[in-house]
Amino acid sequence: MSKKLALALVLASISVAACAKKEPEVAPVTTVTPEPVFQGKYGAK
Repeated sequence: MSKKLALALVLASISVAACAKKEPEVAPVTTVTPEPVFQGKYGAK
């Protein structure tokens, strides 16, 4: 295999990888819960 052929194959594989469809990045969803409110020794009744 000549050096030119090897270089051509490497460049072709790089260009195919660069044009591949990229998956969208998914951000983790964080939910914020309110702080618990003190309701006395035995809780609210």
